[in-house]
Amino acid sequence: MKQILTTILISLMALGSYASEPQVQDSAVVEKPTMAAFKDSASSAKEQASLVKKSWMTRFLDYFNDANKNKKHKRFDFSVIGGPHYATDTKLGIGLVAAGLYRTDPTDSILPPSNVSLFGDVSTVGFYLLGIRGNHIFPKGKYRADYTLYFYSFPCKFWGMGYDMGDDSSNESKMKRWQAQMEGSFLFRLAEGFYVGPMTSYDYVIGKDIDRPELLDGMDRHTWNVGVGLSVMYDTRDNLTNPHRGIYLNVKQMFRPRFMGNDYAFSTTEFRFDAYQRPWKGAILAEDVRTKFNFGNPSWAMMSLLGNSNTMRGYYEGRYRDKHKMEAQVELRQHVWKRNGIVVWAGVGTVFPKFSALRSKHILPNVGLGYRWEFKKNVNVRLDYGFGKSGQSGFLFNINEAF
Repeated sequence: MKQILTTILISLMALGSYASEPQVQDSAVVEKPTMAAFKDSASSAKEQASLVKKSWMTRFLDYFNDANKNKKHKRFDFSVIGGPHYATDTKLGIGLVAAGLYRTDPTDSILPPSNVSLFGDVSTVGFYLLGIRGNHIFPKGKYRADYTLYFYSFPCKFWGMGYDMGDDSSNESKMKRWQAQMEGSFLFRLAEGFYVGPMTSYDYVIGKDIDRPELLDGMDRHTWNVGVGLSVMYDTRDNLTNPHRGIYLNVKQMFRPRFMGNDYAFSTTEFRFDAYQRPWKGAILAEDVRTKFNFGNPSWAMMSLLGNSNTMRGYYEGRYRDKHKMEAQVELRQHVWKRNGIVVWAGVGTVFPKFSALRSKHILPNVGLGYRWEFKKNVNVRLDYGFGKSGQSGFLFNINEAF
């Protein structure tokens, strides 16, 4: 910038000097500009343009260089990142994520910061997604609100219900799925790290252009469900977006009775347990165990699904679906250099219609590795590649850790 100002100042001085000289009226005496003068002028213009361009690029790089710094003086720290990506199910696409960290009480440095993420995505196969999710921690941690809201349209694949149906590649069919989902909870702190409170959910799903409707087992293509329930949580994590140590335990009980207008009446019990340790410098060892049990009559769209951006990464989401599922994974996260890190993980999961049908031969393996770049303080952009049974694999781009 100093160079630009110096160049401008020299130019102004030259112009001022030229203006102060007496004007000669005799055209025969006026010197004509030489070719060298034109070249010098063009060269000077290019240099100035280069300096301006460099200055813009410097500002752009400074934006990302400063993004991960702890900005305690800012009440709301907000940044945006986006770019192209590729996944085995959505193919080539472009995504945009806006992430924000804020403290409801800036004077309380012990209270973990609240977070909010806005995300959107479009791809070449007609997939589009728009959503928001976050965790709002009230002053002194007395209350906590967790929320997720999104909708998407996706030309996807469908294998039917049950492990055996998903394991048979000949059942693969196509359909177009549109879904809107909302889930939120408001929790009260009863003791240090212990929260209890009500929760609600809403799901609306449309299945269109189904190649093999018989795979739905007579269920409606369109379905919507409203649920209310209770959430019990114990959370000692040092931060919510990239925990380094602590424990997270959450049990959710959701009811979707028919008198609330639900097409299919059922209840859902979900369990999740996460633990984090620091085995050596720069490393985090994270463990995750999850279960989801549906009791009653869930629709094809509300069953327990294996495979997403957080668990059983690399499996096509929904290829294996049934009333119940169980899954577990262990991940090692290692800081490498500056804002860069790598991860490796291993996990298992399965689906089953009832507990008496649980079989060890139906347990699916999962391994993978990934790259991490610290976008903001304790907010990582992650690129993961997961592998599953019989060559199943998938590439994932997301923000925040998987768990």
